[in-house]
Amino acid sequence: MSPEQDSHPVPGGRAAARRAARSRRTADRTDPIRRLLPQALVVAALAGGTSAFVAHDKAVRLTVDGEQRTLHTYADDVGELLAEEKVAVGRHDIVAPAPGQSLDSGDEVAVRYGRPVTLTVDGRSRRVWTTAGTVDGALHQLGVRADGAFLSASRSAGISRRGLSLDVRTERTVTFMADGREHTVRTNVATVGEALEAAGLTLRGQDTTSVPGGSFPRDGQTVKVMRITRGKEVRHAPVPFTTVRRADPTVLKGTEVVERQGRPGSLRTVYQVRTVNGVRERPHKLESKVVKQPVSKIVRVGTGTAPPPPASPQGGSDGLNWDAVAHCESGGRADAVDSSGRYGGLYQMDRQTWRSVGGSGNPQDAPASEQTYRAKKLYVQRGSSPWPNCGRQLHR
Repeated sequence: MSPEQDSHPVPGGRAAARRAARSRRTADRTDPIRRLLPQALVVAALAGGTSAFVAHDKAVRLTVDGEQRTLHTYADDVGELLAEEKVAVGRHDIVAPAPGQSLDSGDEVAVRYGRPVTLTVDGRSRRVWTTAGTVDGALHQLGVRADGAFLSASRSAGISRRGLSLDVRTERTVTFMADGREHTVRTNVATVGEALEAAGLTLRGQDTTSVPGGSFPRDGQTVKVMRITRGKEVRHAPVPFTTVRRADPTVLKGTEVVERQGRPGSLRTVYQVRTVNGVRERPHKLESKVVKQPVSKIVRVGTGTAPPPPASPQGGSDGLNWDAVAHCESGGRADAVDSSGRYGGLYQMDRQTWRSVGGSGNPQDAPASEQTYRAKKLYVQRGSSPWPNCGRQLHR
C-alpha cells in the first residue's frame, strides 16, 4: 500500500480508520516479512500512514466517583470512551457530558454512581437514589431540611455504592395538657414518652396519655396527660325473702297463721372506682356475693272446718245485747281490725285476751259465732270491764 493511499480517509469514518490502524499494528508485529523490509521503507510507510490517526488521538480527563485520570483515546463520543474503559453505568448514575456527546481533545468526562438510600423522615420511609458521596450531600440533593434534626449517621459519613439506611427526625413542637395547664416542648425525639420527659412531666401510678407513649410525636400535636386514681367501693343491698304457704288442717279454713316471720338477706357488691383528672367515672362491678341468706316467711293456711257452735257459757251471759256491743266496737264487722293492728273481730279483742278464753289464731279470723261465744266467756270471767265504753250496751 502506497503512502498516498494511507493518507486518504478510511471508508467508514473515524471509527473504521481506528480499527484499520489497530489491524495494521497487529500485522506489523506478527508478519516476519515486514520485519525483513529495509528500515528506510518502514520509516517512510509510518511517516505517511499514521498521519491520519495522530489527528484523531485525544487527550481527555475522566473522573469516576471522584477518582480522576487523564488518558488518550480514539473514541468518537463519551459512550465509546466509557466502553473502552469498561465503565458501566445505569439509569440511576449521572454522566456528564451525556454518553451520546462527541469527544474533543481536552474534554472532561465525569461519572457519578447512584447509591440507594432507605430514607425515613419522621417515621415515614421511602427508597431514593442519590449520587452524593456523603450523608450531608445526600440531604442537600434530596431537599431534606435537617437543621436541628436527629440523624442516624454522621453528616460526614460516606455512602458506598451499596447505599445505606438513614433515619431523620426533624424538630417538632409538641404540647402536653397536664395538671390544668399547657407544657410545650421543641424536640426531635422518636416517641411521645420521650417528648413527655423532655417537657419535664412524669407519669405516676396509673397515669397515661391520650395517645400511646410509643407513638411518633407529630409537629403541632396536642397530647393530654390523664392523672388516674383507682380504688374499690363496697355496697350492701337487701335480698328479699320468699313466703312459703303451707296447708294446715288444724287451722280453720279461711284463717292464716304466720308461723315464722321472714327476714331479708344481704348482698355484698365490690366496685372498682376510677377518677380521671379528678372526675369520677361510672363504677365497674368486680364481684357480688350473698353474705347473709334471707329467711323465708312461713304461713299456715287453714283448711280445717269450724266446730259446732259451743253451748253458751254459764254465768248469765245469755240474754245480753251482744249485737249492740259488736255494733259499738266494730260496726258489726267480724273481720274488723283497729288502726294499730292490735285489736280485731266483732268485740275488738287483742290476741292475748282471745287466747285466754280458748281462741286460736286471731279473733278477726274466727267465725262470728265463735267470737260471740268467746266474748261471753270473757264476760263470765271479767264482766263488762273489757269493753269500758261499749259494755253498757249489754243491758239495753
